[in-house]
Amino acid sequence: MTAFDDLMAFQRETEALAEVAGRLGWDQETMMPRGAAPQRGEEMAAMESVLHARRIDPRIADWLEMIDEAHLDDAGSAQLRHIRRSHIRATKVPSALAARIARVTSQAQGIWAQARADDDFKAFAPTLSEVITLKREEGMALAAGGNVYDAMLDDYEPGATGAELEAMFGALRPELTRLREAVREAEQPPELQGAFDEAAQMKLTRHLAKTFGYDMSMGRVDKAVHPFSSGSGLDVRITTRTNERDPFNCFYSTIHEVGHACYEQGIDKAYLLTPLGRGVSMGVHESQSRIYENQLGRSRAFTGWLYGQMRDAFGDFGIGDADTFYKVVNRVSDGYIRTEADELQYNLHVLLRFDLERALMGGDLQVDDLEAAWNDRFEADFGFAVDKPSHGVLQDVHWSVGLFGYFPTYSLGNVYAGCLYQALCQDVTTLDAQLAQGETGEATRWLNQHVQTHGGLFEPRALIERASGQTPSEAPLLSYLSAKFSDLYGI
Repeated sequence: MTAFDDLMAFQRETEALAEVAGRLGWDQETMMPRGAAPQRGEEMAAMESVLHARRIDPRIADWLEMIDEAHLDDAGSAQLRHIRRSHIRATKVPSALAARIARVTSQAQGIWAQARADDDFKAFAPTLSEVITLKREEGMALAAGGNVYDAMLDDYEPGATGAELEAMFGALRPELTRLREAVREAEQPPELQGAFDEAAQMKLTRHLAKTFGYDMSMGRVDKAVHPFSSGSGLDVRITTRTNERDPFNCFYSTIHEVGHACYEQGIDKAYLLTPLGRGVSMGVHESQSRIYENQLGRSRAFTGWLYGQMRDAFGDFGIGDADTFYKVVNRVSDGYIRTEADELQYNLHVLLRFDLERALMGGDLQVDDLEAAWNDRFEADFGFAVDKPSHGVLQDVHWSVGLFGYFPTYSLGNVYAGCLYQALCQDVTTLDAQLAQGETGEATRWLNQHVQTHGGLFEPRALIERASGQTPSEAPLLSYLSAKFSDLYGI
């Protein structure tokens, strides 16, 4: 065997162990008994210790040194790029710190969940302070004298910087705010009324998952407090949630997570259990979930089909025609929750978190002041006050599990989706006619061909440029949102 073969065999074992660790996380969110949290923290810490030891194994550096890249194809070179990046980053973080972060964040998740249920930020604050201290220590080790937040961001969006994102988001905010204010002054569509059987919701949501190409032979749909997608390759699972008063929460959470899952299921199987066998970044990942959910799932054409499906599932639910239903689905309304935000205001929720977490990591904002800072910023951005912590600073799980640098990838994913949708519409000229029949096949095949199948072969921005034919920018997203909501609200 060559050095490359030895390295890849070792890496496949590491990737397989990482999938096992991911399954522990999935179980913790879906089926684990609450009392098991302390033990699960130890289990996660043990797995992280094993994985960290493998990622810093000195043989990796030896193999990398021995391999002549001139004899590798593009995929082989890309494998080395990912392995080298991961090895360099892992060797900068002490093993004891990696294990401690895994243990503390696993336990913090349960503490956050209880604090959220009790609407008690002070009960969570000491734990969050510990998480932030540990993540800062990790960030400083990774940055090696550079920008700590950028080093953390690199875990989720390689090559991106906080300054670049700040400029992009700064260009988004004024137009989003202008549109939102214009919409507030316009006549509002009705709200959905009545109760919707939760078993019927789950039946229809599984149908929607299959409609968008989710392969249930390699996946499953479960319920969780916070919908998510987990896994890669041949085992990709999603969760959703139900609310008898709001079936859209269930349906669009599902379509969103199916976008993530189809990305993972759609990667070239030759890359299975290798660094190329998963999504290349969270921004690209989010581009798939958002384009499935919004540009396709909330389009006038697709909602016309969904209207018929809902009438079949629930009978007459008080919406008289498909056009009104389209307006109801896309209704812009005040709300506190990011995951339930309408398409127009969603990015404003993300920008708030991006600014606050950069301040936390930079030491400009202390945890004791975080709740007040959140509430002040929210009222300034949205024009009304946060009523309780579960609607504010406690609503998201991300900080409890140490995912600093993750939030901005949500808006970056929307920007990427805008670029991809523009190109998709140019190539699939009958898109609306197909969506009106509940046919998503040509659209999802286009996304698979141009994005998903490549896995980690290309760097994130290079992938979007290849797929869309343009340098990523906020312009296509703003153009799409302006056209859609101007039409919806007659503004």
